[in-house]
Amino acid sequence: MEFLDRAKIFVKAGDGGSGKSAFRREKFVPKGGPSGGDGGRGGDIVFLADENENTLQYFRYHRKFKAENGENGDIKNQYGRNAEPLIVKVPAGTVVKDEDTGKIIADLTVNGQMKVIAKGGRGGRGNAKFKSAANRAPTMAEFGEEGESKNLSLELKLLADVGLIGYPSVGKSSLIRKVSAAKPEVADYHFTTLVPVLGVVNTDYEKNFVMADIPGLIEGAADGVGLGHDFLRHIERTRLLLHIIDAAAVDGREPVEDYKRINGELLKYSEKLAKKRQILVANKIDLPNAKEHLDELQDLAKKENIAFFKISAATGEGVDALITYLAAELEKIPKDEEIVEIEEENEEDSEKITISRDISGDFVVSGKNLEKIVYMTNFDNDEALRRFQYIWRMKGIDEKLKEKGIKEGDTVHIGEMSFEYRE
Repeated sequence: MEFLDRAKIFVKAGDGGSGKSAFRREKFVPKGGPSGGDGGRGGDIVFLADENENTLQYFRYHRKFKAENGENGDIKNQYGRNAEPLIVKVPAGTVVKDEDTGKIIADLTVNGQMKVIAKGGRGGRGNAKFKSAANRAPTMAEFGEEGESKNLSLELKLLADVGLIGYPSVGKSSLIRKVSAAKPEVADYHFTTLVPVLGVVNTDYEKNFVMADIPGLIEGAADGVGLGHDFLRHIERTRLLLHIIDAAAVDGREPVEDYKRINGELLKYSEKLAKKRQILVANKIDLPNAKEHLDELQDLAKKENIAFFKISAATGEGVDALITYLAAELEKIPKDEEIVEIEEENEEDSEKITISRDISGDFVVSGKNLEKIVYMTNFDNDEALRRFQYIWRMKGIDEKLKEKGIKEGDTVHIGEMSFEYRE
């Protein structure tokens, strides 16, 4: 199965059911009161982090998600049924972003974590709810509120304890094959690993940890060259980095320079990432040319004040000692609680009303709560129309339009409704 770590989808929560306008018509009750019930709430779109999911592949072929609408209210004060939420499973480590606003909606990092991504519309009120001392027989009822709809971008950041970094073909895939059941392709050419591979490493302490073999890093990665940004994004959440160096310099590389270049790319991308703890691992020590580079790599590790291991992923030499050390060190390092700022909706923003002009010169009145009222109002009903006119006056929209220079006969748009302005 192909590994997919980005996807774009559309979600639409269910609309609320409409309220009912009805009156009691029972024997011996000649003038029964209003009895229209409320509509049910539309279904929410809920994302669930599931440990059984490890890729966003599902969203390549499923791009639209729509929850059910609430049922309409009925006579005799019968309420419409609320719709069930639509649960969408995503891998742990998924960041959900609103494509239109750029705001981060959710960061689902823990198995079982849930987040309402789009809220279902509330049910419209039946006419029984509008009965008052001044109006004992109201005829008006509300339409159901429209459910939220959003264009989303999903981004998966792997949740691994140990990330392997290093140039292509330094032996990262060979190491993860050696210590886990993961079977990445291994060959003597660059970019053998084009997608991340996760391997579970079992230790002598009857514990395990997750190691990630991620596509090789190259110069310019922080600027998006090659697989750069994809690589760097996936190591952001690891607790520890194994910096693998080809000690034999098979491709004629300079091991110490390779170490410096890769750390330079990390720093360009993220200062936090550059400060993440590293362990320097000299691989391919079974090859003849390795000995001439081991001393300088050991000196480099001392200078950088990091642990140093000499291994051969091919023969297994030194690998057990490395794994034992990693398991002990991970016990000391807390899980990286990366803080992703979730931008919650501000109630004041929902009440805010703005007035603008479109390209044809018409006036556009915008405001989340006001647009909801428009959507739920039955303008064919005189009582509902008068109620809306009252809300219009209370919010001072006439004055706001006059400040913008509106004239008799100009067109005003609110949501999907348009009308000609009259004093």
